[in-house]
Amino acid sequence: MHFHKLQGLFVGLALLGLAAQPVSAEVLKTRLAQNLSPISGIAIIAKAQGFFDRQGLDVEVSNFTSGKQALDTVIGGGADIATTAEAPVTAAAMSGQPIAFVAGMEYSDIKTLTSAASGIKTRADLRGKKIAYTAGTGSEVYTAQLLKSAGLTAKDVTLINLRPQDMLPALASGGIDAFDTWEPHVANGKKTLGEKVTELDAKGVYSETFNIVVMQTYLQSHPEIVEKFLASLIAAEDWMKANPKEAAGIIAKAVGMKEDELQAIWPDYIFHVSIGEKQLSALQTHAEWRLDTNNHPPGATMPDFSKFIFPQTLRKLDASRVSYPHS
Repeated sequence: MHFHKLQGLFVGLALLGLAAQPVSAEVLKTRLAQNLSPISGIAIIAKAQGFFDRQGLDVEVSNFTSGKQALDTVIGGGADIATTAEAPVTAAAMSGQPIAFVAGMEYSDIKTLTSAASGIKTRADLRGKKIAYTAGTGSEVYTAQLLKSAGLTAKDVTLINLRPQDMLPALASGGIDAFDTWEPHVANGKKTLGEKVTELDAKGVYSETFNIVVMQTYLQSHPEIVEKFLASLIAAEDWMKANPKEAAGIIAKAVGMKEDELQAIWPDYIFHVSIGEKQLSALQTHAEWRLDTNNHPPGATMPDFSKFIFPQTLRKLDASRVSYPHS
């Protein structure tokens, strides 16, 4: 009897010991649709350096060549979170899609690369030329702004809709005279074609923002995942700023660039997780362009972006990163 009492005591103590052990936090799964480009650098670092893992997130990444494809995938239910520019966001808002803009993470200038043989030296020289752009992205808005700055309209040029990866072959073959897009495609063109190409001076014409967008239903049903995702991005940003050379190396490898080539254009990318005037201004500029050019769904008006921008999660993590006026 004494033995059985002792045995029961030992079993009870063992069970108490097990109960005292910390329970492993549940790993939360989510799907990221990502434009595989340096503009997604913060998300790339968050995945590569384990910042998602530290937040208890299992992030399945699908890569695309534009933010439009990424956001379309989220809207279609093929992913939960998208990295995307303001152009697809505005298009979705004007179409009545219930999207939730939860953070900006980067901005950089869109650029123009021209064929040296085309004789384009100034913006005015674009008249009569064949110019490639990517419809539905910041490239399209930039193209309109670029022509406007030169006193030109779309009627003064021939516009050709191409994917970014198809622009360089078209320029090399003489199918187009210039293309308007984001890095690293301009840098790649310079490397590949050398003196056969020239970058047009278009500094300040249009800065494209890159952002994090989910569906409103996802934000409502998975607030913890969105919060942990943004926390991971903030940690990744801090790490990138403390380790810029290593960060550039990791991103270069991820996107298929040589590290020295990315280092050469690294200052072009302004990485910062935030919601403020930069993002709102880009959204409004793009919406105004759609309205001015009738490139919008029937009956569409200027969106009320307060119905699509949701700063609460980012504000909860770090209020200093949010200057957007609506809560």
